[in-house]
Amino acid sequence: MTEHRPQPPPHVRVAVIGSGFSGLGAAVRLRREGVTDFVVLERADAVGGTWRDNTYPGSACDVPSHLYSFSFAPHPDWPRSFSGHEDIRRYLEHVTDTFRLRPHLRLRHEVTRARWDEDRLHWRLETTGGTLTADLVVSATGPLSDPQVPQVPGLDTFPGEVFHSARWNHGHDLRGARVAVVGTGASAVQFVPEIQPQVARLTLFQRTPPWVLPRADREIGEAERRLHRRLPFTLRLRRSALWGVRELQTHAFTRWPSELALAERSARRHLARAVTDPALRARLTPDYRIGCKRILLSNAYYPALARPNVHVTGALAEVRGSTLIAADGTATEADTLVFGTGFRVTDLPIADRVVGLGGRTLARSWQDGMRALRGTTATGFPNWLTLIGPNTGLGNSSMILIIESQLNYLADFLRRLHTLGGRVALTPRADAVDAWNATLQRRLARTVWNTGGCRSWYLDAQGRNTTVWPGTTSAFRAATRRVDLSEYEVLRPARPRATGPAGAPRAAAQLP
Repeated sequence: MTEHRPQPPPHVRVAVIGSGFSGLGAAVRLRREGVTDFVVLERADAVGGTWRDNTYPGSACDVPSHLYSFSFAPHPDWPRSFSGHEDIRRYLEHVTDTFRLRPHLRLRHEVTRARWDEDRLHWRLETTGGTLTADLVVSATGPLSDPQVPQVPGLDTFPGEVFHSARWNHGHDLRGARVAVVGTGASAVQFVPEIQPQVARLTLFQRTPPWVLPRADREIGEAERRLHRRLPFTLRLRRSALWGVRELQTHAFTRWPSELALAERSARRHLARAVTDPALRARLTPDYRIGCKRILLSNAYYPALARPNVHVTGALAEVRGSTLIAADGTATEADTLVFGTGFRVTDLPIADRVVGLGGRTLARSWQDGMRALRGTTATGFPNWLTLIGPNTGLGNSSMILIIESQLNYLADFLRRLHTLGGRVALTPRADAVDAWNATLQRRLARTVWNTGGCRSWYLDAQGRNTTVWPGTTSAFRAATRRVDLSEYEVLRPARPRATGPAGAPRAAAQLP
């Protein structure tokens, strides 16, 4: 009788988790590096990441289109200077087709567990579409992927429709409804003006008002697009100019926050022009330095709040059936409740599913705050790279610039593994991560995000800034240009761990 042994799961060189900008960018870079043995695991049924999920009315990017695209995939046909989610998603579909990524896609494959096998030196990934193993994993799930809904007392007693802006219920008719909106972040600033004319009454529950600047959006005409198509260097010049302005602005956020006073005056004038009621204007005026929270762009938000069917109140404190109680005790009746309360940024859900050396989860490793060497690798998680990881966020520029820098790091990581030869893995040394993080936190201490007098999603539950990069995008690119083996331990099968061939670790990781 023939014994049937279970077949091992399929194995790939690299597994990428997520198919937003960072996941697709990783896939393109892998192909360019000659790596074709990889898959892109996506929990949904299409690519696009946050631009697939955030379909709320008015959803658009607040970074200029020509800067919010890959440098290796310039797009001369952006229809507007600030593009909407549909155009951005079409761009990502175009990238997928142009670089022949579809054969690598594994749609409806949500990763439920990722466990490091210390004997075989590879990752075992359990997904809703099956199990596989991989030598290296690129986590590209992004920080804006899992909605954050506050735990409001009595929320389960609300009898009406409840949804988050990132999971917009397009089948629910808002015409004539009494709508309550919780949150005043980037999403709410975009969808509130869109739904305000439809609803009978809109109550905005505001914990703290945001700083809002005018949005210099316009249609890009055919003549302008044709110029970029025929003379590609004009597109490069446009992108360079957009980038350069934001590089200069970075110093006001990171070194001299007092220079942001000019932007504050502009925001106050913007508010005064749209809101004539002094009481409402006072309620909408922030009491913290601009830039401490994300600066928002809108020409329609303030005019919408000044309409007769809109009421702005304090934070939502309690729900009693269809009655919503604000922090100041004000009661409001509503039949639809929309949360525009952002995402789980400082406690990434995937961290609970990742198990590294010694059976320790990434969530446990980060229980005192997210930390990663050069924003990419974490101690105890060999051959695991996170794109848009800890302290890689930006307050005023395009995250695509950060992603492309991390793709350089990924490419050099693969080269180092190849040079070391055989079955091998790299995990960052704890002292290297400590030194890197200590330098980051010293730099962050003087930035507007830490000194601006606000509480924002940039900070974790302990008040630490674990999300923002305290420098220019060019400085980050320099910091991630190559992998320094002195910051890593080299792991091989059945051998004790040794330090990297470059010798003893540095006393402190230096930022450019």
